[in-house]
Amino acid sequence: MRLEEIGEFGFIKKISRGCLIRADSIVKAIGDDAAAFVTASDELTLVTTDLLVERVHFMMHGISGFALGHKSLAVNLSDIAAMGGTAREAFVSIAIPKNCPIDYLEDFYDGMKSLASEFDVNILGGDTTGSKADLVINIAVVGSVPEDEMLCRDKARPGDVVFSTGFLGDSRAGLYLILNEIVAGTKGLEELKSTHLMPKPFLREGRFLARRPGLHAAIDVSDGLSSDIGHIAKESSVGVRLYSDKIPLSPGLIEFCERFDLDPVEYALAGGEDYTLLCTISPDRMDSVARDYLETFKEPLYPIGEIIQDKRMEIIGLDNKVRSLSPRGWDHFKL
Repeated sequence: MRLEEIGEFGFIKKISRGCLIRADSIVKAIGDDAAAFVTASDELTLVTTDLLVERVHFMMHGISGFALGHKSLAVNLSDIAAMGGTAREAFVSIAIPKNCPIDYLEDFYDGMKSLASEFDVNILGGDTTGSKADLVINIAVVGSVPEDEMLCRDKARPGDVVFSTGFLGDSRAGLYLILNEIVAGTKGLEELKSTHLMPKPFLREGRFLARRPGLHAAIDVSDGLSSDIGHIAKESSVGVRLYSDKIPLSPGLIEFCERFDLDPVEYALAGGEDYTLLCTISPDRMDSVARDYLETFKEPLYPIGEIIQDKRMEIIGLDNKVRSLSPRGWDHFKL
């Protein structure tokens, strides 16, 4: 079936089923000129949006419709997670080229709905239009957070310990395998691909951290470790010291780097789209936070460095030598 056979409104009707996950507080969902919902008067409203463009952010031949739907929503949920918030409503705008199969689009919405259902997020509308060439996706997510629990980039303090909620560099390695059409062949390499295609948004972990005393600053790793920790340093007017031997590297990434003769630490520093959370925690609180985190999520918080007074970015190598750390992550407009 072709999109032109059912038209815009037929397509909207087809994909609207299953978008309302949580009916409480919703006055109007899909079907009117605008959505209407009630927000909590005692919480701040969070709004984030991300734009994904075919041939810039993804290649249709390299990602299933389901995975693309998952990832398109996940990158927005990760922004809410980085602020310590709860994601509530999503709005999806999509520009569709004529040659895009309806089956692919239905799978795309199924991927979004599956992830939305996991986190009780409603898909309340958006817009659909045609595209002359590429598939273009824009998703906006509305969330909320108690004002005294909101996490930001500008609250890091000297002495804070820097933690990551997960492995770093995996998504970049997965993208390399996909772009070069390399057959994974092992479980570890296959997991790298999966990490890139269907990233995990750390929403529950973000809420957990936001409620803990001593948690000061946070950000999600979208552009890469070296760039994103740099954002915290800049916004907080502090410096950062990372330790090469503490950066969490998955077995899959180590296998990947051994196979292609790469340095896994350098690869992790310049990677992007891991969507783990980086956070800074007061040293007198870090042990209790890390212990409670492990007990709650059965996964560790990884200490990778510390915040320093001087506005320097540095990393201690495996040889114990101090080296300057410069942002080497993704930048859309940098040559």
